[in-house]
Amino acid sequence: MTPAETGYLSLLIDFALTEDLGDEGDVTSRATIPEDLQGRAAFVARSEGVLAGVEAAARVCARVDHQLQFSPIRADGYRLGKGETFATVEGPMRSILTAERTALNFLQRLSGVATLTRRYVDAVAGLPVKILDTRKTTPGWRLLEKYAVRVGGGTNHRVGLHDMVLIKDNHLAAMRNAVPGANEIQAAIDAVRSRFPKLKVEVEVDSLEQLDRALAAGPDIVLLDNMPVEQLRAAVARRNATAPGVQLESSGGVTLQTVRAIAETGVDRISVGALTHSAKALDIALDYLS
Repeated sequence: MTPAETGYLSLLIDFALTEDLGDEGDVTSRATIPEDLQGRAAFVARSEGVLAGVEAAARVCARVDHQLQFSPIRADGYRLGKGETFATVEGPMRSILTAERTALNFLQRLSGVATLTRRYVDAVAGLPVKILDTRKTTPGWRLLEKYAVRVGGGTNHRVGLHDMVLIKDNHLAAMRNAVPGANEIQAAIDAVRSRFPKLKVEVEVDSLEQLDRALAAGPDIVLLDNMPVEQLRAAVARRNATAPGVQLESSGGVTLQTVRAIAETGVDRISVGALTHSAKALDIALDYLS
């Protein structure tokens, strides 16, 4: 994890424990478990998937009680088998029970994103294309979810609005309204090159006519929005003939059933919002050992 990602992780852990513990803490464990009782438990995968969030689980345990000893057996990126133990925790039993749900929430969510990403990456194996995430992330969780995408073998798109230029259809529509008759694609690219010369520039198009104008304007990447496979092939041919240095990215409604056919058209990048907005949590449990 990057320093920024671990920083957000620490903030999220504090928020998660605050909402879970409130003012009184874990009242059930305090009432039923002797304060001096020691215990040990195992983190177990209930289904197959790609592990992500080991660092998060370790930090949750440490944040709840510095006496807890979290011992990882597997690292993030490992392909878990059903029933496989990938970490253990031991120490005061009250603290283990207090940390349980928050640690599992991080593990299940991040492993779910990593697992779904890996399925997409595996679906295009052998082809020179990258699977990218989007900004369709859980508020506050973006950096962690993008970390999980990398764990699953995917590639991060821009983090936010600040680190890359993406001129979308609404930007172009607004420019057409503001300056009637102007070549809005060329004008937009010229404007951002002038204002932010060090940032990569991507422009979204939804037709081959728009693509031709975009390629002539010299962006780094052209986003091909919701184009069918036949149109994607034509777009790749046009790019190869006129602007081979520009990358093409396919986006919009990509599924596991369609992603390989899209990749076979020759596009360089495929962005998939589902990696983060539709990933199912991986089934992970904490089993009491002793």
